[in-house]
Amino acid sequence: MLHEYRDQITALKQENAHFAKIFFFFYELNQKIQNISEGREHATDIELSELKKKKLNLKDEALAMIKEYKEREK
Repeated sequence: MLHEYRDQITALKQENAHFAKIFFFFYELNQKIQNISEGREHATDIELSELKKKKLNLKDEALAMIKEYKEREK
């Protein structure tokens, strides 16, 4: 996720507990979605769609926090 912001992500994970939590849940959802897609777990299409929406929302929130952090760095 957002590899181009690796340095900011590392710093934010250490400085901001909320960001660290978002990042953790993003990767948990990502793994669950991958498991479902590869048949290791089962979910309905609606459940999978909801998981993807949650993942996207977490990514959007994390990206907003990263951009705010970058602005403060200047």
